[in-house]
Amino acid sequence: TGTALALLGGSVAALGLWKWLGRKRIQRKMEEARRTREEGMKKMAKAVQQFREQVPSVQRDAILSLPLLELSGRLQEGSLSPRTVLYTYLEKVSALEVTQQTNCLRHFIPECEEQLQEIERRTEKGLLYGIPVSIKDHIGHKGHLATCGLMQCLDTVMEEDSVLVKVLKKQGAIPFAMTNVPQSLFSYECSNPIFGQTLNPLDPQRSPGGSSGGEGALIAGGGSILGMGSDVGGSIRLPSSFCGLCGLKPTAERLRGGLGLARPSAHCGCLLLSHAVPCALGPMARDVDSLALCMKALLCQEMFQLDPSVPPIPFNEEVYSSSAPLRVGYYDTDGYFPLPPCMRRAVKETRSALQAAGHQLVPFSPPRIPYVINELFMKTFFADGGRAFLDVFTGNIVDPGLKAQVNACKMPRLVKRLLALLLKPLQFLPFLQLKDVAMISTCRSVQEMWDHQHQIQVYRSQFISQWQQLQLDVVLCPVLGPAFTMGYPRKLLGAISSTMLYNVLNFPAGVVPVSTVTEADEEELKLYKGCCDDPWDRTLKQAVSGAVGMPVAVQCVALPWQEELCLRFMKEVETLSRGG
Repeated sequence: TGTALALLGGSVAALGLWKWLGRKRIQRKMEEARRTREEGMKKMAKAVQQFREQVPSVQRDAILSLPLLELSGRLQEGSLSPRTVLYTYLEKVSALEVTQQTNCLRHFIPECEEQLQEIERRTEKGLLYGIPVSIKDHIGHKGHLATCGLMQCLDTVMEEDSVLVKVLKKQGAIPFAMTNVPQSLFSYECSNPIFGQTLNPLDPQRSPGGSSGGEGALIAGGGSILGMGSDVGGSIRLPSSFCGLCGLKPTAERLRGGLGLARPSAHCGCLLLSHAVPCALGPMARDVDSLALCMKALLCQEMFQLDPSVPPIPFNEEVYSSSAPLRVGYYDTDGYFPLPPCMRRAVKETRSALQAAGHQLVPFSPPRIPYVINELFMKTFFADGGRAFLDVFTGNIVDPGLKAQVNACKMPRLVKRLLALLLKPLQFLPFLQLKDVAMISTCRSVQEMWDHQHQIQVYRSQFISQWQQLQLDVVLCPVLGPAFTMGYPRKLLGAISSTMLYNVLNFPAGVVPVSTVTEADEEELKLYKGCCDDPWDRTLKQAVSGAVGMPVAVQCVALPWQEELCLRFMKEVETLSRGG
């Protein structure tokens, strides 16, 4: 008995030592990643200082205030040099004006100086000649990590640029910074245990949204003029809404090539890349014209040759520039998650402005949203009961923003089924933390998985049929906002139904800021009851209260492959909101 107890004690001690060593190893990796970031920031600051000494008379504020189209024009004609523009933006970032306030930067890209020298030698200028561009953490850049906020991705350096980065460089753009993301990308907060929490530059008590939250914060803070994000549930559109930017989620197959070459485990965080509900890459910027220029630059022969899976459809300038009246479907609620009064006001005011401008407005009601969110969307990502989701956290410290979801996934299947039965009466209410996973039905066979994918196709066909019966060109609808107080996105996953819908449908959808929260909105929020004044409605009320002055946006949608029409509609909305 004594020997057995001694063996047991030794085993427990060995297990404890093994866990302690594992934690120390993780801690060292995280510290090294942070140290590398700090060294990169110091290099950037040193390079900026050298430039300042060489060229002391640069009109920094004047350059930073230029819209992208005007900046591009100056670069193309030669009245501004790519070197001056790059170092002006690097100074804005390295002076810690943006990064210290928001913690939006994951890494400075020192190779931007090589790209600068490369474009200076060229005789042919691309459409993005001399434009500094920021890119989201997981978009592959040679010599850099694609972490997704996960520890196991800290060992893997990209062996070559992703197709997207290659095309940006071919068009003369200069990728100069990689931005922070939430751990695993499966969140619309922006926090991970390695690089920390990103804050909203418009109000540091609020979230910038996610998962392209670092991009949103950097652009809104003035540290970048054009950024590349990705969107699988609203990850471009939510940061754009929260930070007062324009953002476009294209049809997923219109742009490809966000991942660089590395061993497969490097992309473990990108479990979001699903064929049923695909991840879309897209631009974020301060205005719609910037998005259009970016799409025009990316939809080129280089993209089509490097990635033959991208249909060779160049940007249709004629559609974007058209002024023909549009037939616009509209709704201010999807019947699933009632949004705050200011977001519904934005749709109503935009509808009135469009009507006054000569467009035809038609009421539209998206069908069966609870079914889309609870069944089609969530089942796509948790078809295996959450096992793939849990796998990415093996050996990881879990970020507080994801702990509830991770713990719910860890529950035994029997417990999940019992919870699902108990929570069944709540199935048409937005899910909250534990209910998120308990309510998800898994695919128990290959046949069920095929059936699930077929159901998505059937829903898409029904939605398109309803759209076509009404002879719509585009749809105007709400987007989640204003920016949530920090910590609330993790409590309200179901609140993003307004954006999730168009990922399931794979329609191009963009966000345009049209207003700000007013005192009257705040007063009306006090009377907000949502669906039935339940805990979810009260939580949303708390998340958005006190947001006077924060941006208020709308969402613009078109049918698949009609990005130019979507952008044209967004431009019309933008012009009218600015009193044009």
